[in-house]
Amino acid sequence: MTYKVKDINLAEQGKKKIKWAEDHMPVLMEIRKEFEETKPLEGITVGFALHVTKETAVLVKTLIAGGADVAIAGCNPLSTQDDVAAALASEGVKVYAWRGLNNEEYYECIKNVLDHEPDITIDDGCDLITVVHKERPELLKKLKGGCEETTTGIIRLKAMEEDNALKYPILAVNDAMTKHFFDNRYGTGQSTIDGILRATSVLIAGKNFVIAGYGWCGRGLAMRASGMGANVIITEIDPVKALEARMDGYRVMTMEDAAPIGDIFITATGNLNVIRKEHIEKMKSGAILGNTGHFNNEVCLPDIEALSAKKETIRANTEEYTLKDGRTIYLLAEGRLVNLASAEGHPSEVMDMSFANQSLGVKYLAENELEVKVHDMPCEIDWRVAKLKLKTMGITIDELTEEQKEYLSSWEHGT
Repeated sequence: MTYKVKDINLAEQGKKKIKWAEDHMPVLMEIRKEFEETKPLEGITVGFALHVTKETAVLVKTLIAGGADVAIAGCNPLSTQDDVAAALASEGVKVYAWRGLNNEEYYECIKNVLDHEPDITIDDGCDLITVVHKERPELLKKLKGGCEETTTGIIRLKAMEEDNALKYPILAVNDAMTKHFFDNRYGTGQSTIDGILRATSVLIAGKNFVIAGYGWCGRGLAMRASGMGANVIITEIDPVKALEARMDGYRVMTMEDAAPIGDIFITATGNLNVIRKEHIEKMKSGAILGNTGHFNNEVCLPDIEALSAKKETIRANTEEYTLKDGRTIYLLAEGRLVNLASAEGHPSEVMDMSFANQSLGVKYLAENELEVKVHDMPCEIDWRVAKLKLKTMGITIDELTEEQKEYLSSWEHGT
């Protein structure tokens, strides 16, 4: 089977969404024009596990324009946009994704992608890479490399590298400056608020908004929540990030101290059980819990279930748990990525840079033989993406004069 989607009849609706994204992703469209002319991916099969959204579809079509054969699965059971998946399938893309996958179906879709024996992988969270290493080691001899999209995936990959378990080279696309400075901060900041509002329609202003983690995603969310009038509270385990959050004007405390006063809690750490039994026991009735980290283990679902007497879906993507002591708490999007499960993910304009990095990263892997480890994105790709983005925004910047270049390269100039 060359595709497996929820409803192929949704294709026309999905094509309109993809067209919207293309109109708002000028950098990736510039790269597509170049790829159409040069065909740098001729003969290359690319296997994806990414959120199947309209923006991802633009990346898929760009790689195909470059000559690649593409197969794609989702990287989260609730993030696939079914009309977009149908649109890709209708155009001959090997796509295995639909919203509402169970665990078995989720991994079946990833294995369907691997059946096409990719030369290069693109992953978001490292699940596809993990399946290759654990269940499909025969593919390793063919794999030239892979790209990883998210912080959670990079954490897992570096752990694999440390354990000498990693068997093919990976580009840390997430760590490109034009990715995490913008996608993680501005993208997550806006799209997480969007997901919360679509799921709850609550007023943000005046509420105690607790954010677990002050990495780039947490910073972006704090900035946007504060801008909407929330009283932002940060919880952290990193003393430097905690200090930075305080200097940025936010209250910093432990989750134990934040639990009784928070109105909205969002995790953004990449770790597990960040909100758990001892915190839930202290929360006020009506507290809203959600997650914008990759996996649905940051809010401990077994603890919520154990403390609850009743569960009811009260709104789309919002479950009301009635606790045994009579309090209620609300869990958004089953604890999965609220910005993708309840909304549409990051705006196209910011994914433009992330997926420009992905497309150029795939080209780089196709053209180079790399050592088996997690590699930083080449700075020349980062700079090229930034320059292209500025160009599409109509912005020009200064350049160093020859005198300035000489001054910066010399140690002999003094006071």
